[in-house]
Amino acid sequence: MTPPWHARPADEALAALETSLAGLTDAEALRRLERDGPNRLTARRGRPAWRRLLDQFVQPLVVVLVAAAAVSLALDDAVDAAVIGAVVLVNAVIGYLQESKAEHAIAALDALVQAQATVVRGGAPRRLLGDQLVVGDVVRLQSGDAVPADLRLVRARDLQVEEAALTGESVPVRKDPAALPPEAVLADRRCLAFAGTAVTYGQATGVVVATGDRTETGKIAGMIAGATELETPLTRRLTALSKVLLWVILGAAGGMFALEVVRGRPLDETFGAAVAFAVGAIPEGLPAAVTVLLAVGVSHMARRGAIVRRLPAVETLGSTTVICSDKTGTLTENQMTVTRMVAGGGPEVVVTGVGYDPAGRFERGGAPLDPLADAALAACLRCAALCQDTRVRREGGEVVVEGDPTEAALVVLAEKAGFGPEAAAVWARLDTLPFESEHMYMATLNAPPPRGSPTAPGDPEGPAIWVKGSTEALLARCADALGPDGARGPLDPDRVHRDVARLAAEGLRVLCLARRAAPADQAKVDHADVAGLTLLGLVGMIDPPRPAARHAVATCLRAGVAVKMITGDHAVTAAAIARELGLEGARAPDGQLEAVTGAQLAALDPARLPETAERVAVFARVAPEQKLALVRALQGRGHVVAMTGDGVNDAPALKQADIGIAMGKGGTDVARGAAAMVLTDDDFATIEAAVEEGRGVYDNLVKFVTWTLPTNGGEGLVILAAILAGLTLPILPVQILWINMSTALLLGTMLIFEPKEPGLMERPPRPVDAPLLSRWLLLRIAIVSTFIAAAAFGLFEYSLATAPGAEAQARTVATNTIIVLEVAYLFACRSLTHPIWRLGAFSNPWVWVGATVMLLAQLAWTYVPFMNRLFHSAPLDWWWWGAFTALGLVVFVLTEGLKLALVALKRRSQAAR
Repeated sequence: MTPPWHARPADEALAALETSLAGLTDAEALRRLERDGPNRLTARRGRPAWRRLLDQFVQPLVVVLVAAAAVSLALDDAVDAAVIGAVVLVNAVIGYLQESKAEHAIAALDALVQAQATVVRGGAPRRLLGDQLVVGDVVRLQSGDAVPADLRLVRARDLQVEEAALTGESVPVRKDPAALPPEAVLADRRCLAFAGTAVTYGQATGVVVATGDRTETGKIAGMIAGATELETPLTRRLTALSKVLLWVILGAAGGMFALEVVRGRPLDETFGAAVAFAVGAIPEGLPAAVTVLLAVGVSHMARRGAIVRRLPAVETLGSTTVICSDKTGTLTENQMTVTRMVAGGGPEVVVTGVGYDPAGRFERGGAPLDPLADAALAACLRCAALCQDTRVRREGGEVVVEGDPTEAALVVLAEKAGFGPEAAAVWARLDTLPFESEHMYMATLNAPPPRGSPTAPGDPEGPAIWVKGSTEALLARCADALGPDGARGPLDPDRVHRDVARLAAEGLRVLCLARRAAPADQAKVDHADVAGLTLLGLVGMIDPPRPAARHAVATCLRAGVAVKMITGDHAVTAAAIARELGLEGARAPDGQLEAVTGAQLAALDPARLPETAERVAVFARVAPEQKLALVRALQGRGHVVAMTGDGVNDAPALKQADIGIAMGKGGTDVARGAAAMVLTDDDFATIEAAVEEGRGVYDNLVKFVTWTLPTNGGEGLVILAAILAGLTLPILPVQILWINMSTALLLGTMLIFEPKEPGLMERPPRPVDAPLLSRWLLLRIAIVSTFIAAAAFGLFEYSLATAPGAEAQARTVATNTIIVLEVAYLFACRSLTHPIWRLGAFSNPWVWVGATVMLLAQLAWTYVPFMNRLFHSAPLDWWWWGAFTALGLVVFVLTEGLKLALVALKRRSQAAR
């Protein structure tokens, strides 16, 4: 097999691509451009607008309503047909407007490769648009450039590339043209530069090995397009409920139609009766109410920092059983922070504070410490402030880092001790030896501060060379070590190695700090001067967990939601952060959290992947396709998966997940385009808040369905009873639509504003296969439906008996009976388990507003002549309203009694266990 590009030496790669450092000729470049196409991603079309609108009309219950409107029109009942058609149209327009109108992921990915590039053609460099690049082109990179295509590096000088969006690496990656083993994972391919990443430091020359869809970014675009958009738990449950209702309604309507034909009833009347039954039994207001409910949930989440792009995602959060979270910037601050110091041979020093905030203190053994009073610590802080080229600016509450994140951590460390940039500026820099990957250190030559400047014990009296770098590079160059009193003493390399190993085991990145005195007349520094150094100490830094993330993770675990970390960072670092956050998962033999790497996943038997995904809580150094595979594996085990991320590498998994959650501040356009929800504050704690909101939305949806179905059940039973008895229909189709739509709008939607009930985050997630309505709720719905039907039918017949031939008045009685009973039942549905006095009568004032407006509308429906003509109603004597109210109180007491009986049965069941 042909070895991959990262496994080939640079000269071999040039030969294989039939090019050289002089570049391609214009003619050859044109030929390759015609063969391979431009360096941009293939556009993929989304659903057209007409298709999105058409989809609103093919839902099962809507199809029945459309058929009912058509039958009404065929029977010359234009008013009924128009009302039914208007209901269908309103539902369709609401659904169309609320649906996500565009997927920006592909367009954002395409924009990543459209920057200009410096390309060598015919031996001369020139600037070209990125889409003109071809395989074999020689590209020159420098600090600030966006990498225009996938490159095999040929030459590099101190090249550092920001790859967080592609690999999840939390700091810029140092590049080296040397070939690597074929099995090196994406994040470890240091001899390649990838399209869409950014050069932060240094220079390089590379040859293009992939363009457009064939780049790593292009492969991710393909995975985004290929990711399956799953039905949400809500849509699955509503679809199942709709199908059951559909077949029951159609079966009953067909049976009634056949019965009436056998009886010899006229065909138009038979059709009218069947249509009345179908329209009565269908909850027309359900689609619109669900949309409004989700939209209100969107508004609540927005106030808590979560912007929802797709409405069903609101409820999906409440069903989530696993949250797969990226580490950098979501669970952590994405701000490197020094948390440990070792200097002067003394105990370890703890540095408090998080991120780039200069607030913090120094502690040793739990006691506060003045670091400038300890010569070794003070020298470390001097070195941290002087030996770096990074600025940390704070503007309007935002922090801007100009330079390297590691150096930013050192700047903030010095600021915590009062040695900020202004104080450091008096130590004039005379010369700099920049960091080079060959040597792994940086050195500066600084003059001493002017007389009268603040000093610390052990400060050098003349010029000094300050050095920072890896322990491997500097320890061998050190001759002695600085003590806490400022005196130089013997160096103990074994102890230093033990200190480094201890800090590294905690996931810290360790830097070594050193210095040496320089002659008074020295003006330059070179590598020969970096010898005979005095070791000052070690600093350990990490991208720390967000303070609120610990509490959020604990809350999720209590709620039965597993939290897994899937990151491109190193395994030791990931495991250390997971430990601090309190993640729960498989343990290694030493008792620590087990972290599975991308290389281990690649070697794993695919049949074992689902079990590993379930068992392990930390996955590190994973490639984009592995993130996607982990999400699919968890879904295959029946989980509802929420996936968070901010980079290009997260986008396929974000789209595949049941709900993808992207970062609004630090996230890429690609991630935001692929996600269903965007966090404005990039904080994992916001996800926990959104899960709570999602559970509240689902609770209120179940309350609405439990409230609305007895209306339809009661109407259907009234008509069914009349047909079976061969009697006049108690309510007409147009009256049924008035009941269903007005009550859904003015009564049912008020349940949307019910506050969240206590203990919401103390219960486990709903099982994926659990129905929308439990057996107890179905029994309650059946009982209330039967009572409503009996009351409406009984009063209808009583009205006809007392006023023979007054069918309009009798139907008005039946309609008002159903509506008043629905008002009373509404108050009982504010909680499905707690009695109303436990909630507080006015904790949801909107219920009172809706009930008042509904009753006023019903008075207009009953007594206004225009409404009488449109809906075939008639005025009633006022004593009827007393009868309606009495029956309403019976429904309320009956429902509250059913709730108390359910609570008693649950307690008895728990006691029996």
